[in-house]
Amino acid sequence: MLTVSDFGKFEGEAVKLYTLTNAAGFTAAFCDLGATWVRWLVPARNGVFEDVVLGFDSAEAYARQTAYVGAVCGRHANRIAGGKFKLCGNDYSLAVNNGPNHLHGGLKGFNSYIWTATCGGNDEEPSVRFTRLSPDGEEGYPGNLQVSVTYTLLKDGAVRLDYKAETDKTTLINLTNHSYFNLAGHASGTVLAQYLTLRERGFLPTDEVAIPTGEVWATNALRVFDFSQPKALGDCIFDKRVRQLIYGKGYDHCFILGGNEGVLREVAKLECRENGRVMTVETTEPAMQVYTGNWLGDCCAGVPAKDGVVYGDYAGVAFETQHAPDAINQNAFRANILQPGTPYVSTTIYRPSIL
Repeated sequence: MLTVSDFGKFEGEAVKLYTLTNAAGFTAAFCDLGATWVRWLVPARNGVFEDVVLGFDSAEAYARQTAYVGAVCGRHANRIAGGKFKLCGNDYSLAVNNGPNHLHGGLKGFNSYIWTATCGGNDEEPSVRFTRLSPDGEEGYPGNLQVSVTYTLLKDGAVRLDYKAETDKTTLINLTNHSYFNLAGHASGTVLAQYLTLRERGFLPTDEVAIPTGEVWATNALRVFDFSQPKALGDCIFDKRVRQLIYGKGYDHCFILGGNEGVLREVAKLECRENGRVMTVETTEPAMQVYTGNWLGDCCAGVPAKDGVVYGDYAGVAFETQHAPDAINQNAFRANILQPGTPYVSTTIYRPSIL
């Protein structure tokens, strides 16, 4: 089942909320502002359904926060050093909106537009597809980019994200979803007691402004980044001996994923052992930024969220499947360059289960 309801206004335009419900009782909701994931109700060990994604009750609230909560980020998610890159012999300058760097598409990224919605799927697996045209030159990027993301609520309660894009001029693309998850419930406090397991080949150390240095470090060489076995997010996050954690008040790092790019495979598992909820992440992408919401308190300050809660630091963890940040400026990583006539496709699935 799919229902559509009013969700406030953004820059004078009406925003709608699309709520998907399947026969098994799972619910997920999305709004057309930023193609944003707003709610996801999944059961615990005792059978009680609870909302496990951070979010807000209106478009007006989303417009007031700066944490990209639940939104699709683009045209290029994550950071580009200095807001500059070269492509096809041309130099491009982008807005600098995160210290000295370009972040998540710039001053007005994909999160700040109302997308066109189309309902689809069926009663067992309803879906909603959001589309928009990012015009040539938007935020400094070349090419007219036609982009879409389809959210499907699968039979088992999983949420599948299918991204597609086409361009008429060689351009740079790196799409992701910026939902924050807390398997104890979105209003429960921090996510630091929940256990994370990753399937990865290493992580990208950064400088003090969160730009990768160009190296890949093995996680078993730096224990605080080793999630090869389940480990609570809070176990090492405040280790003052590790400069990589000091830079950003916690984890905000890109992991190079195991398995083959382009093949949908499981890359992460989050567990709340107290209530039995588990979420796995499957993706076709080569990398994933793990961000423990280190600045949520500042980015959501004074903005009441769902159920009236105000989110503090570490209230949720984001799993941003993508290509490596700043890859266009670093020979060590392959940038996601999109050519005319060759569509961009990417899939990520967030799948719930119970311990």
